[in-house]
Amino acid sequence: MAAPAIVVHGGAGAGPERLPNLESAIEAARSAFESDGDAIQAAVEACVVLEDDPVFNAGTGSVMRNDGSVLTDASLQVSDGRMGFVAVMENTPNPIRICVDLLDEEINGLAGAGARAWADKRGHLNAEVVGRPPKGNKGDVGRLGGAMPEADTDTVGAIARDASGLIAAATSTGGTSYRPAGRVGDVPLPGCGFWVEEGLGVAATGVGEAITTALLSYRVHQQIQSWEEITPQALESGMHWGIRELIKPETAVGIISLGSKGEGSGVANTDMPWATWCLES
Repeated sequence: MAAPAIVVHGGAGAGPERLPNLESAIEAARSAFESDGDAIQAAVEACVVLEDDPVFNAGTGSVMRNDGSVLTDASLQVSDGRMGFVAVMENTPNPIRICVDLLDEEINGLAGAGARAWADKRGHLNAEVVGRPPKGNKGDVGRLGGAMPEADTDTVGAIARDASGLIAAATSTGGTSYRPAGRVGDVPLPGCGFWVEEGLGVAATGVGEAITTALLSYRVHQQIQSWEEITPQALESGMHWGIRELIKPETAVGIISLGSKGEGSGVANTDMPWATWCLES
């Protein structure tokens, strides 16, 4: 029997003042476990809490694109091989819930108007997301390689493990400040913003273009798996390796991970609020 666990993050660039907000996500996951929910339910409910919290750039708090639109992305992957992801969806405050329905479909990814129409047929909430203006200064984006001069909370994410050892990673975002309406970042791209396989889940946050180019989550996953045993040291070593070797120093990126035992962990080259809980701790 594995010990149920959860690790969550509030995005690369956000400061420690966001830690109290993450506690609500941890509690949502714990409640799911106490109600005999599995890793999927725990990760999704934690992610929904973060999507519903306007301080985070996901769901309700998503930043506007260059044209003023608010478009949301999300992904969900499970260690049993299932996956679902959506991108650039209008009027979708909780895109992670749509990912759940995709887990058992022949297709595993949808985008844009087609994704919204598919979600409508299945009764998912269709409501305007007001969002918020972009953070920082547009000129600073190019100068800092996409990193923002003030908190741009970016992606949110959660990785959960249940008593059976099943692991699920749920990530969600409103994109990045000063990006065009059609832009797709790392969150809905397998191996980039997330990867779960063989008793290990990894999720990334930060400048999506850098994360995607590096295939960051998959490569960090492989690095951690190269250890004989996935210990807390292996988790941290693998995440530090990924940021040090695959990401430019001036580009804000963070990673969380969770193995088959113990608590999860988080590493970033900038501020990144993260929190973890494990039943055996």
